[in-house]
Amino acid sequence: MKQATLVLIKPDGLKKSLTGNILTRLSETKLDIIAAKIVRPNRELASEHYCQMKEKPFFEELIQYICGEIHDKHKVMAMVYYGEDAIKKVRNLCGATNPEEAEPTSIRGSYGRITSAGIYENVIHASGNETEAKREIKLWFEPDEIIIHLFPTKITEITSKVRVWHDRRP
Repeated sequence: MKQATLVLIKPDGLKKSLTGNILTRLSETKLDIIAAKIVRPNRELASEHYCQMKEKPFFEELIQYICGEIHDKHKVMAMVYYGEDAIKKVRNLCGATNPEEAEPTSIRGSYGRITSAGIYENVIHASGNETEAKREIKLWFEPDEIIIHLFPTKITEITSKVRVWHDRRP
């Protein structure tokens, strides 16, 4: 069954210049990248992304981590991978959330660590199931940022101010 999954290379992965290594590993899945961008997550986006963790004692650390406050790298690389059994393939390649429990050959096993403060620096996020993937993809991407028609959309007129290039000519 074809599926889509959200993948985030987290701030620690970017700070350690692991993007190329992680993308190379993800290419083993033979899935298609149907959306990709660099995002500067704000607290609102981070809180919504981790909404299921709101009651956990480490929630604030999660927010600081994904927003880049811990690593002074305030960005993540967000991607949508698509293809047969995408969620399972990517999750297997990522390994366990806890880097110490992840297979040494997995992405988290290879590049993750637990800090002396007990923070999991696991360099990557991958959606856990189809419901989570749909929610997360819609949170991180607008429909026109994804190159296939993934979920139902509608056309709506929005009047708001947006920033545009002052002069498009070189």
